[in-house]
Amino acid sequence: MRLAAPSLALAALLVAGCATTYQVTLMPRTSGKVYTGTLQSTSDGEGIMAITIDATTYSGIVVETSPSRTSGFVTGGMGAPRGRVWGSGATVTMDNPKGGTAKALLQSPDGKGLRCDLRDAGRTGGGSCRDDQGLEYDVQLRPAARP
Repeated sequence: MRLAAPSLALAALLVAGCATTYQVTLMPRTSGKVYTGTLQSTSDGEGIMAITIDATTYSGIVVETSPSRTSGFVTGGMGAPRGRVWGSGATVTMDNPKGGTAKALLQSPDGKGLRCDLRDAGRTGGGSCRDDQGLEYDVQLRPAARP
């Protein structure tokens, strides 16, 4: 993701030209226990995510499913006498009002799965994850502190 001010969207998290790391925090909906992990952007629309829950580490690829911003070229023209036509065009960029979204499919070494739906909220993000047993987790994403 490309860093775009003022909104650093989830799409921006994933397609940054340089690798960027984000802190991931999960809390199951059945308790107040907090688990942590990381999301690191790798290339256009992709990243690598790793989360540790009760000594089991889940890792895998995150892919953008809808961008936070899109752009297109808009043209228009008008006819004139003698078949003359004139027109102009411009590139327009629009924000997705619901923000960008991404899907993470994570797996532990013993084959357990964790599926996460992520969305942006400006410089931070959130979403939810579900494990193979159907346990739901709320998720927070925020830029990792720099040393």
